[in-house]
Amino acid sequence: MKKIIFTGGGTGGHIMPNLAIMQNLKGKYQIEYIGGKNGMERDIIANEYPFFEITTCKLKRSLSASNLLIPFRLFKGYCEAKKILKKQKPNLVFSKGGYVAVPVVFACKALKIPVVCHESDYSIGLANKLTAKKCKVVCTSFLDTANSIKNGVYTGSPIRDSIFGGEPSKAKKGLFLKPNLPNLLVVGGSLGSQTINSIMLKNAKQITQKFNVIHIAGKGNNIKCGIANYNILPYVQNIQDYYALCSYVITRGGSNVLFELLALKKPILIIPLEKGSRGDQVLNAKIFVHDGVALSAIERELLAQDNLILKKLEQLKVQKSSLVKNMEQKNLVGNKKIIQQIEKFLA
Repeated sequence: MKKIIFTGGGTGGHIMPNLAIMQNLKGKYQIEYIGGKNGMERDIIANEYPFFEITTCKLKRSLSASNLLIPFRLFKGYCEAKKILKKQKPNLVFSKGGYVAVPVVFACKALKIPVVCHESDYSIGLANKLTAKKCKVVCTSFLDTANSIKNGVYTGSPIRDSIFGGEPSKAKKGLFLKPNLPNLLVVGGSLGSQTINSIMLKNAKQITQKFNVIHIAGKGNNIKCGIANYNILPYVQNIQDYYALCSYVITRGGSNVLFELLALKKPILIIPLEKGSRGDQVLNAKIFVHDGVALSAIERELLAQDNLILKKLEQLKVQKSSLVKNMEQKNLVGNKKIIQQIEKFLA
């Protein structure tokens, strides 16, 4: 049986797409994973697949002394990855990008191991910019992204099969929901968003008169509201059940969640991260709005203007039918096309 090693991590946006493809290939190929020593990928992957750790280094987009250590940690991670790859002898490596993947892909190049990678965002992330030329192909979620690089192939986004099997009854346990109100899910990514948390709490009284709120605040964000139908959860493993329970969603502009919601035909209000990022979420949001499948809002305006978030949500309700209609024209689940690219280099 041929072996594929997957890599990528740091956030759910890198891990969950990998998991989607891994689950589709399980049983057909031997699957292993290389992740960071302190990354959340260990908690998600290691119980089901052989998991190997390497030293990682993340670039901080601000002046930080820790950035001076990047060359040394990158070289250490490269050496560790090379040692693992020599021993495990994969036929191919699939990279989801992120800082975890950089030393692995560099080691693959040195060992002449073919690499297929995937870029979820409209703008190419730093890790994939560094490694793209070392990959056989770069699969992309957006057509324009594929056209911007020589070895780009437009495939769509990898999405877990489990996303389509959500059970609302499982999500309802422990929640207080008024039967006459629609359910609004608020999710700021696997680590949460303090800004979105602040915006929601500031307007909670008004919002809960129009919606039941299920707010996934993120690990370590211990926030409280005190309104019965404003339900706060730190983190959930079964996000598909909460998707199924809710009629509307507020989220960041991370492409993984956006494409999951697009596939489920859920009306989305995107509040993209602006500060402390390369602007990828802002671009993702612009494309989704341009295609008529989502609405967006600027976080600094939401913070400055009381009730603006409620106005945006009311707009989302009014435009629900047109948004869903536009979503139905999209078929962007990319699992099959990505697997075709993988198997092309396993033949």
